Amino acid sequence: MAGKGLQDRFIIWRMRHVSERQLLILLAVVIGILGAIAAVVLKTSVHYLEGWVRSVPGAHMGNWLFLVFPVVGILITVFYVRRFVRDDISHGVSRILYAISRNKGVMKLHNTWSSVVGCIFTSGFGGSVGMEAPIVSTGAAIGSNVAQAARLGFRRTNLLIGCGAAAGIAAIFKAPIAGLIFALEVLKLDLTMTSVIPLLIATAVGAIFSIIFLGEGIEFHFTLTDPFNHVHIPFYILLGVITGLVSLYFTWMNGRVEGGIKRIRHPYARVILGGSILGILIFLFPPLFGEGYFAMRDMLSGKPELLLENSLFGYIADSTGFLFVGFMLMVLFFKAIATSLTTGAGGVGGVFAPSLFMGGITGFVFSRTNNLLRDTQISEHNFSLVGMAGLIAGVIHAPLTAIFLIAEITGGYELFIPLIVVSSISYMTVVYFQPHSLYTKKLAEKGQLITHDKDKAVLTLLNVENVLETSFDRVAPDDTLGDLVQVIARASRNIFPVTDEENNFLGLVRLDDVREVMFDRSQYESLRVRNLMIQPRATVSSSDSMETVMQKFRDSGLWNMAVVDDGQYKGFVSRANVFNIYRKMLLEVSEA
Repeated sequence: MAGKGLQDRFIIWRMRHVSERQLLILLAVVIGILGAIAAVVLKTSVHYLEGWVRSVPGAHMGNWLFLVFPVVGILITVFYVRRFVRDDISHGVSRILYAISRNKGVMKLHNTWSSVVGCIFTSGFGGSVGMEAPIVSTGAAIGSNVAQAARLGFRRTNLLIGCGAAAGIAAIFKAPIAGLIFALEVLKLDLTMTSVIPLLIATAVGAIFSIIFLGEGIEFHFTLTDPFNHVHIPFYILLGVITGLVSLYFTWMNGRVEGGIKRIRHPYARVILGGSILGILIFLFPPLFGEGYFAMRDMLSGKPELLLENSLFGYIADSTGFLFVGFMLMVLFFKAIATSLTTGAGGVGGVFAPSLFMGGITGFVFSRTNNLLRDTQISEHNFSLVGMAGLIAGVIHAPLTAIFLIAEITGGYELFIPLIVVSSISYMTVVYFQPHSLYTKKLAEKGQLITHDKDKAVLTLLNVENVLETSFDRVAPDDTLGDLVQVIARASRNIFPVTDEENNFLGLVRLDDVREVMFDRSQYESLRVRNLMIQPRATVSSSDSMETVMQKFRDSGLWNMAVVDDGQYKGFVSRANVFNIYRKMLLEVSEA
């Protein structure tokens, strides 16, 4: 109670002395610092643990421990989640979107640390996932909980969620502009002067603190040895289409593998099966270990032959011919499976790094195949780099994020035109077949996805419980007309739901339908409610989305509809009440 009183006094002091704009800037700085600290802790811990695992004595193909390391990491993660967290912490970005769309921006306190711990064990022991989604989820949860502590409204809470997520991206990649665009493009925040300044401050602070703790080095050192040649534009266009198709494959395979392994009900059985298959894949294809950044650095540094080190395929192939291209295609194919096995078995991680990995390989395979078949040589370095942007744009449906992320983490700003070409075409290719990203597909299917369309955004934020009215007087089917008249006399509504003793909805009585007989006293005892009630043309349930409710209003022409869950009467929704609440919510969402 004392802590709550202190919080109340602080809020009163803040309202008197600190304007809302100043408060948002101050909180953006705090969230940027906390998000950067979380990113540094996660990145440093994973790299130290991964370094220890890689340093275990023995050549890779002679070290059978690599068959069990992924199982151990996922097993520790699942035990930790089930024993200490006791909540679902997978698919971090999807949970952020759900919190914004359906939970008024509220994220649980444990989300500020639980994903970081889980990802350390999963990725550090070789799980084929990235650290980005956990750190974005952590940053968003920090922003949400700071907003709750400051008792900010829905719109400001979502802004601070965006600040936390953007700071996480900025800190882990040292890419502040990509962090800002990610918040706008993926989390669907509106770009206004009120929102852009806190977002910019949070990303700048996140990047600065990351540089202080991790140094100024970027993720992939890139030196432009082959300048952009406009003659190669047709190749970049073709690469855009190919990366779009690979993105579709990744999304499809992720759904199939995760869905298949989750059919195994026992969580530890999932760990053993998924982790064992993952271990075998890593044993055969060492580049699948962990995030894959080591492999990407080898490709961009002009040393792709290092990807064959400690691999069985190194005995039958070198880095110069089609056998190596075949090896890289197998790595590309199995990376999607390895990532899906990791998350499906219970590991914690994201698809950002796997998308970069697969994009780099796609660009490399494309350019190497061309150079082996044709006299017109194209840059393997440039196409590997631009391929990364193509997969990010396709998998998470965020072409602008892809363009600026790759430019910032590599310093490859000279390739802006091909980055734009490949990212745009990849995105257009994907959305032609699949309108929703890996993050949003399941939410969209449930009608729980918020968008930049304010009308749809408000409908997404509303649910039946928000507009439910219970001030309707109920009657029983065996009540007489006289009983009904007494109810009508004291009622304020003109509709009367008919329910039995167990609250099952049987129908309704409308005042207009009984107006002619209600004054005929001779029928007060003989006429029963069951003889007067009608079956409504439509009803709704509490689980229906507001888009479904509005469609039923349009189709039925009704002004009031009963809410019925498994036969149980809950109340009514009315057009007038829905529109009133809709207008209030629209004002809040549209607030500048």
